[in-house]
Amino acid sequence: MAEALTRPAATTAPKVRRSHHQRRTVPRPPVRDHPDGRRLHAVRQVHTLDRVVIRFAGDSGDGMQLTGDRFTADSATFGNDISTLPNFPAEIRAPQGTLPGVSSFQLHFANYDIMTPGDRPDVLVAMNPAALKANLEDLPRGGLLIVDTADFTKRNLAKVGYEASPLEDGSLADYQLHALDLTGMTVEAVKEFGLSRKDASRAKNMFALGLLSWLYGRPTEGTLNFLSTKFANKPAIRDANLTAFKTGFAFGETTEVFAVTYEVPPAPMPAGTYRQISGNVALAYGLVAGARKANLPMFLGAYPITPASDVLHELSKYKRFGVTTFQAEDEIAGVGAALGASFAGHLGVTTTSGPGVALKAETIGLAVMTELPLVICDIQRAGPSTGMPTKTEQADLLQVMYGRNGEAPVPVLAAQTPSDCFDTAIEAIRIAVKYRTPVFLLSDGYIANGAEPWEVPDLSAIPPIDPEFATEPNATDKAGKDVFLPYKRDPETLARPWAIPGTAGLQHRIGGIEKARDTGAVSYDPANHDEMVRTRQAKIDGIVRDIPDVVVDDPDAGEGFGASVLVLGWGSTYGPITAAVRRVRKSGRRIAQTHVRHLNPFPANLGEVLRRYERVIVPEMNLGQLAMMLRAKYLVDVHSYSRVRGLPISLSELAADLEAEIDSIEGVPA
Repeated sequence: MAEALTRPAATTAPKVRRSHHQRRTVPRPPVRDHPDGRRLHAVRQVHTLDRVVIRFAGDSGDGMQLTGDRFTADSATFGNDISTLPNFPAEIRAPQGTLPGVSSFQLHFANYDIMTPGDRPDVLVAMNPAALKANLEDLPRGGLLIVDTADFTKRNLAKVGYEASPLEDGSLADYQLHALDLTGMTVEAVKEFGLSRKDASRAKNMFALGLLSWLYGRPTEGTLNFLSTKFANKPAIRDANLTAFKTGFAFGETTEVFAVTYEVPPAPMPAGTYRQISGNVALAYGLVAGARKANLPMFLGAYPITPASDVLHELSKYKRFGVTTFQAEDEIAGVGAALGASFAGHLGVTTTSGPGVALKAETIGLAVMTELPLVICDIQRAGPSTGMPTKTEQADLLQVMYGRNGEAPVPVLAAQTPSDCFDTAIEAIRIAVKYRTPVFLLSDGYIANGAEPWEVPDLSAIPPIDPEFATEPNATDKAGKDVFLPYKRDPETLARPWAIPGTAGLQHRIGGIEKARDTGAVSYDPANHDEMVRTRQAKIDGIVRDIPDVVVDDPDAGEGFGASVLVLGWGSTYGPITAAVRRVRKSGRRIAQTHVRHLNPFPANLGEVLRRYERVIVPEMNLGQLAMMLRAKYLVDVHSYSRVRGLPISLSELAADLEAEIDSIEGVPA
């Protein structure tokens, strides 16, 4: 489905983690491959690092997302582990040079297994005063700061509240500042192609990418091929971008501005074929794979909404795999068409975000009543209402659990990383098809737009999914005639038969009015309603038989020295929690961790696990929704750790707070 790379088996263990400032200096001349193919040598110090966090920041039109994506792809090709955090405004075009218009892309790449895109950048590339002001506070003192000076005019400085240029007033003295006219050098480099200054200056992001690629020893072939392909129909634009990239690379090599270059060796990984993947792409691939495993054509009914739209875009490429995509006029039409497709024997899927879930609620209730498979992918964003469309949050959990009229239970699953979206999508399809039910799959903006390495799976190892369509009558009437009872249930799963319309002898009534037991006829009988409500709930509760028990990571528990604190997460908090737990353990403290994929129903052993620990802490990007559900179900005093800033939870803050929590329990003085 996309470019992949094959890595040999790892021969060394992952290296001990070091910060960006814990360097191993190797006084040897670096060797770089110039984009033109020349071998370049220069006598410079080479600092070998275990990890680096780089943030590219500029105006919405400066191409920071493309720049970051290309640096990420090249780092993945090189063999580093990667994690990314794109961050961009919701406005189509915020006023140029203003703080609301700043777009950034943060990349963490390392020679070991990393879990987050990093709390703070080691390197900040700022393309204008607004980008500098919006991001400087996150750059630690001593960090590397590369600034394009071209837009540091009096007018642009005033737009963001600078009375004087920070490049000249000494306020940046604590940073490794490199103030460079990236725009001017780009325009000069590409003038032979006859572009206007405005069009020529747009290639400055490629100049910056070339410079950073040289500084960190990134391979260049991937970006050169990408640019050649992307702008193949616009030769002048293609050649300008290629030239800007090569010129930025050569500037780093030939100038004496940078006395040090950096190396981040590849990360040891198991043998296999890997590729860079984002959460939305992995979700699309998982939906296609699951549909194929069920031997069902897939129908996606969707309305474009941030941050879910890329799933629609990606799935539209796969008609050859039996995928039909329908961009509906609104959210209600999208889910209605998807449910209609399920009625017709297809796999119905709809994608959306929180506001769209609200609009789809009635049709999801119809899917509960008709008991048809339907996969609803909710790529969560910050709310309420329109909220912050391009920022991340986990605040739809209670909505997908309870946001329908009547008793309308629906299974809920949550992916924990970008690549995990693939497996979670297949799991959602398996449950939807087997139990004849709509299923919610939760992702969020952090997962959807973030990227990481993904080992391409062996599709033949994924078990098939049998839809078990009804093909013949399943009962006899009083006269002994064969009849079809559309709500006669499987005694184990309580799922009703799935009969494709037009199958001879399987005519049946369907709709949103309450069904009579077995026959599916309209029924207003109180006792029947009570039975059907309880049966639908029992069907969902019974899915627990297919859910694996939660596994707790508590290294000392087997020796009788288990932790007193358990950190339990769901969804995209997996990365920050895992990184924070690692840091807490390095401090010598004991702490346990577990993560829940199935949020309805919960795994069978979850209650026992919660009661095993003196304190259970649940970090969430909401005001404690899962914590409230756990308290209600298990009567355990779960402690909520809430952050709703539109950003991932900070691993540094979480680690410090967990250490303080452990110390308070164990009586260690503050």
